[in-house]
Amino acid sequence: MTASSDTPLARLKELGLTLPAAAAPVANYVPFVRTGALLFISGQLPLGANGVDPAHKGKLGAGVSLEAGQSAARQAALNVLAQANAAVGDLAKLRAVRLGGYVNSAPDFASLPQVVNGASDLVAAVLGENGKHARFAVGVAQLPLDAAVEVEGIFEILP
Repeated sequence: MTASSDTPLARLKELGLTLPAAAAPVANYVPFVRTGALLFISGQLPLGANGVDPAHKGKLGAGVSLEAGQSAARQAALNVLAQANAAVGDLAKLRAVRLGGYVNSAPDFASLPQVVNGASDLVAAVLGENGKHARFAVGVAQLPLDAAVEVEGIFEILP
């Protein structure tokens, strides 16, 4: 990264991205909970430009390509960052602790980690050194709104 990319928002801009508006919950939950120095972000879908419908729907390994899955994970992670920004007001105040990726997948689809790399790569690129995190990636039979991927996150709020 160049000297001009010394903030998360500058890094987003260099990637050609902007933070979307934080999405409203689709059920009975809150989008984030802050407890002490930890921030828990509820699972985020790869919502498209309208903020309502998933940009990527369907099952990986049954009609949805690995590349589309990675794009879905990237979009879902961008929505995680939007929620985190809404919670603390500045992404520079955050260190990623863990991301969780749920992949709507056919039973024999084995590239779950590669799909969730779309989310991990984005968080690392945006938060820099503070974007390194622990992670899990699991396959599931179905996700809300038939989304291809859902991503959740835990962040440490820095002093």
